[in-house]
Amino acid sequence: MKRILYVASEAVPFIKTGGLADVVGSLPKYFNKEEYDVRVILPKYMCMSEEWKSKMNYVTHFYMDLAWRSQYVGVLEMQYDGVQFYFIDNEYYFAGAKPYGNIYQDIEKFAFFSKAALSALPLIGFRPDIVHCHDWQTGLIPVLLKDKFHEGEFFRDMKSVITIHNLKFQGVWDVKTVRDITGLPAYYFTPDKLEAYGDANYLKGGIVYADAITTVSDTYAEEIKMPFYGEGLDGLMRARSNSLRGIVNGIDYEVFNPETDPCIEYHYNVRNFRKEKIKNKRALQSELGLNQNDSTFMVGIVSRLTDQKGFDLIACMMDEMCQNDIQFVVLGTGEEKYENMFRHFAWKYQGKVSANIFYSEALSHKVYAACDAFLMPSLFEPCGLSQLMSLRYGTVPIVRETGGLKDTVIPYNEYEGTGTGFSFANYNAHEMYHTLQYAMHIYYDKKREWNKLIDRGMAADFSWNNSAQKYKELYDWL
Repeated sequence: MKRILYVASEAVPFIKTGGLADVVGSLPKYFNKEEYDVRVILPKYMCMSEEWKSKMNYVTHFYMDLAWRSQYVGVLEMQYDGVQFYFIDNEYYFAGAKPYGNIYQDIEKFAFFSKAALSALPLIGFRPDIVHCHDWQTGLIPVLLKDKFHEGEFFRDMKSVITIHNLKFQGVWDVKTVRDITGLPAYYFTPDKLEAYGDANYLKGGIVYADAITTVSDTYAEEIKMPFYGEGLDGLMRARSNSLRGIVNGIDYEVFNPETDPCIEYHYNVRNFRKEKIKNKRALQSELGLNQNDSTFMVGIVSRLTDQKGFDLIACMMDEMCQNDIQFVVLGTGEEKYENMFRHFAWKYQGKVSANIFYSEALSHKVYAACDAFLMPSLFEPCGLSQLMSLRYGTVPIVRETGGLKDTVIPYNEYEGTGTGFSFANYNAHEMYHTLQYAMHIYYDKKREWNKLIDRGMAADFSWNNSAQKYKELYDWL
C-alpha cells in the first residue's frame, strides 16, 4: 500500500479560488483504494461555509514553535467522497473573508500551515511515503523535510513532489522577514536555494528541494524553461528538467456531464445533441435578454478577467467581431478595465453581448451547455480547464496554442476532417479574429463538418482517469 498526502491551500468542495481547487478536490478519488491511500490536508478557513465546518470532527491539538513564537494547531477531519480530509485550525491565521489576501500575511500564514501539516502527521498516525505539495503556498514543505524534519525517524525517507499550477505566483518576500517567520538558518537563503533576485521565494525553495516536479501540461513544462514563460525561474527549470514532467489536468466527468448536470435545463449527449443542445441556447438567450435566434453564432467566455487570459486581444477586436451575426456571453470578474469594457459593450450592443460581472457555478454550466463556441485567447495557460469543459459539453473551443490549450485542443483540418476546435499561434488580435471568422464560416456554411467537430470533442476523454494513471507512474518511480 502506497501512502500519499496531498497538501494544498484549497480544494473543492471546501474552498475554491481557481483550478488548483478542482485538481486537489478531484484527483485523489481516482486512485485505486487497494493500492493507494491518498489523503488531503487543508487549512480550516473561517470563510468556509458552515455546511462543511459543521461536519468536521476534532482529532487533536498541540502547540508548535514557529521560529520564536508558540502557535496553537488544531486538527480536524472528515471523509468526503471516500477520501480522508484533514484540516489545520488556527483562528489567528485563517480568519478573514477570503483564503488569500495580503501577501505579507500569506507568507506567514503558509509558513505556519506547511510546518503544522508536517507536525500533525505523527499525531494523526499517518506516515505518507510521498508528500505531494501544490503551488507556492506549500513550497516550504520540501525544504522542511530536508531540514528540521529530516532528523526524526518518522520523516527520514519521506519523498516530496511539487506541482506548479501557475508559475506566475511564487510567494516572494524579503529574506529578513522570511528568516524571522520560518526560523530557517541563513544557509538556506542563497541563490542556489530559497533566495531569488534578493528576496526569499517559497516556490523556488520547493522546486530546489522536491524530489520531483510536475506541472499541469506537457507544453507548459517546456515553455517554462524559456525566459518568456519562466517568470524569472527559467534557469532553475532548465537545471531541474530531469525531474520535471507535465501531466495534463482532467475534469470530474461526474460533475461535468451534459446528460445529468442539474445546473442545465435540457440534457443531451453525443448521440442527440443535434436536437437537444439548441434548447439550452434558447433558454440562455431568454434568461440573459439576448436576441432570440437559433442560428446566431453564440460565443462563451468564462474566465478571470485578467491580462493573462488575452482580454487585451478581445478589447482590440470587439467592435469588429460584433459587426457579425454573433452573440457573446461573458461570465467572470477581474481587472476593473475589463469588467467595465464588457459592461460598455453590453450597453453598446444590446441583444448581442451579455456581461455577467460576477461568478456563478450554475451559470457557468449553462454557458458551456448553450454556446456554439468558447473563446480562450490566453497569453499563457498552464493547463486551463474551461476548454475541457467546453469539449465535454459539445461547445467548440477557439484557443491560442499555448500550454495546456495546445495539448488538449486539436486544430480543425478541413482536408483530413480531423480536429476538435480552432487555434491560432501568435499572440495577435487579428490572428484571433481571423480564426474566429474561420470558425463562423464552418458553423454557417458547413454545418455537417461543424457537428462532426462536436462529435469528436465530446468523444475525447479528459476525465481524471488518464491523469491519475500518470501520477501513479510518477509515484511508483519515486
